Amino acid sequence: MAIDKALLSTLTEEERKRVQRLVDKGIKLPPQPAVLEELRHLLSRGVSDLRILARSVSQDPGIVAALFKVARSPAYHTLQPLESVEDVLQAIGIKQTYNIVQAVSLTQSLPAKHNAKAFEAFWVRSRAIAQLAMLIAEARVSVCNIFPDQAYLAGIFHECGVPVLMQRFTTYCKDMNLDAPGRWADLAEEDKRFNADHCVVGYLVARHWKLPDFICDAIRYHHDIISMGNHAARTMVAILQLAMQLYYQQQQVDNTEWEAVRLDVAEELGLPVDGLAEFADEVLEQYHIEGH
Repeated sequence: MAIDKALLSTLTEEERKRVQRLVDKGIKLPPQPAVLEELRHLLSRGVSDLRILARSVSQDPGIVAALFKVARSPAYHTLQPLESVEDVLQAIGIKQTYNIVQAVSLTQSLPAKHNAKAFEAFWVRSRAIAQLAMLIAEARVSVCNIFPDQAYLAGIFHECGVPVLMQRFTTYCKDMNLDAPGRWADLAEEDKRFNADHCVVGYLVARHWKLPDFICDAIRYHHDIISMGNHAARTMVAILQLAMQLYYQQQQVDNTEWEAVRLDVAEELGLPVDGLAEFADEVLEQYHIEGH
């Protein structure tokens, strides 16, 4: 699928040139599943009948299964039990459910064309970070005004430029150590090797899928919180950065970004720096309840 000019116009001149080179090499943005397109069409028409919306979502058993896994997480523990798609729509909300459906649909739209183990390792990591981000958002929602469904959506999409580049270049991230789940490729180095930018590619995917603007911006700058102004995108980046840190902490792997962003993350989440470790432990305890 070609990248339209309206999307490219949101980039800097240097970013446009880089993306154009990737387009010339055959990079493509993933299409949205038919169920998601239909659901968006129903919502754009103002349809609010939960039975109609539930029937639309239920056409895809894979999406339904993934939706229930998210909806039954500790972030929504007060809403149990949820036994049907209608229950999820009623308890979580239509817009919030739509965000989660968008997130779980992405994996279907970026299947492995080669090296299936590497793709699976990527999605395992993304789902873990998304779950952690959701728990962080739920705990800090009164301060940050970022909701669990939004954090989960950003968590799944935050590195989605990586599988797009993996689909096109068989050797992008080829050196991942798949026997050590916590180890991830040096993406800055990978981008340099391929003259690419996984953050910009991810941003284009998010814009193409019509994610909220602040989530698109968070995806674009999720490695660059220090230069961001004070707005919702910066808060989302703080949530993502802490989620990534907790993921690496779980895997007992050093996170080379953390020290540089730790103070900004604590400030953005309204936490004292010396209280960050205790908060992290609380989030991880909730995460372990899910059996991770």
